[in-house]
Amino acid sequence: MLTKFTFADKLLFLASFLVIIFSKLLYWQGDKIDAIFVGLWAPSILAFGVYLKLIGFSKDE
Repeated sequence: MLTKFTFADKLLFLASFLVIIFSKLLYWQGDKIDAIFVGLWAPSILAFGVYLKLIGFSKDE
């Protein structure tokens, strides 16, 4: 199952996971606005990964 993912894919998943954890830590410390701001990075990182995949597929054609 994990053989379909490249190193860059795994790195982007790890980055988005760490951003979510960091956001939770900020929220628990009471910095709720900062936590929301940082939490919004995760979908952006994953969207960037999708963009990179689409660019890679278009070059193969």
